[in-house]
Amino acid sequence: MALSDVTELLDFDSLLSDEELMIQKATRDFVAKEVRPHIAAWFEEGISPKELATELGALGLLGMHLEGYGCAGTNAVSYGLACLELEAGDSGLRSFVSVQGSLSMFSIWRYGSEEQKQHWLPRLAAGDALGCFGLTEPDFGSNPAGMRTRAVRDGADWVLNGSKMWITNGSVADVATVWAQTEDGIRGFLVERGTPGFSATDIHHKLSLRASTTSELALEDVRLPASALLPEAAGLAGPLRCLNEARFGIVFGAMGAARDSLQSALDYSVERVQFDRPIAAFQLTQAKLTDMALEYYKGLLLALHLGRRKDAGTLSPAQVSLGKLNNVREAIEIARTCRTIMGGAGITTDYPPLRHANNLESVLTYEGTSEVHQLSIGQALTGFSAFR
Repeated sequence: MALSDVTELLDFDSLLSDEELMIQKATRDFVAKEVRPHIAAWFEEGISPKELATELGALGLLGMHLEGYGCAGTNAVSYGLACLELEAGDSGLRSFVSVQGSLSMFSIWRYGSEEQKQHWLPRLAAGDALGCFGLTEPDFGSNPAGMRTRAVRDGADWVLNGSKMWITNGSVADVATVWAQTEDGIRGFLVERGTPGFSATDIHHKLSLRASTTSELALEDVRLPASALLPEAAGLAGPLRCLNEARFGIVFGAMGAARDSLQSALDYSVERVQFDRPIAAFQLTQAKLTDMALEYYKGLLLALHLGRRKDAGTLSPAQVSLGKLNNVREAIEIARTCRTIMGGAGITTDYPPLRHANNLESVLTYEGTSEVHQLSIGQALTGFSAFR
């Protein structure tokens, strides 16, 4: 009889606290009830239901690893486990929560004024308001230091001009954290929906992250008061620290997509009969399942180790790069291999592996491409920067 949960073989739950297990279970139950019955249709139709935000907020999942202002204040491992369960549903769902909590909310929580925190964080934590993070530009992805968006002082105000690309939640966001070049270097600004000159246009015809809103932001003579500036963020270190928060969630999240793919392939192989016996009984199928399970277990343990280091305050950016590079790379290979076990049935939305594989194509390159993370790790190993 096949395992009902592939993680049982590792006895992973024994490594978690009761609170961590409770948060993981609550998130898994939410995904099972509110996401799984609909996700195939959402993916096929390119729908990202905005109403899920308040339900996620009610569960305490938005900005859950932040303290105060209506945030749950959980530890990093609990946040990671929630990301894992969300991405087991769909990468788009985890991306939504990640952008809301680790990019939009974290940028305000870490770099904002007390007035900005009080105004935005409780609403964002409840899902009553949505946020996005405007860093990437059409011509500057891996090299954000080259951004062309500019903010110029005009009396007491700032005037912003430029554009941002591939922005998750862009067109549905009530507030955008926008990064721009100023005479004093890169600074962050909070731009509210409806501000004259600010617009967001959805990107269509996607083959990946279809159940997620992806937009282009345009800023044409957007005038902002001085109070829109994030006062504590100066230079590129600000947005990069925010990205490191989001990348941590991906380390766990990618393992959710891997687990969901692996479990579905295991269940299918036990039920699918060829040559008068289940295909799970054939050596080549077992070899695939075993190799995938090994990589999943290793990725899961790596994620947990990094989570414990983050909770201890000892996690470095290079270690986050290790986790993102390995876990996304292995997750996409697991999803692709699981599809082969399902044969032709695996190319339909009736089964999740190919949907996960398509989504992971985006996860592989956003918030740092595999190549960028390879070079970050290479610099940590050798002491030499190969970026320039």
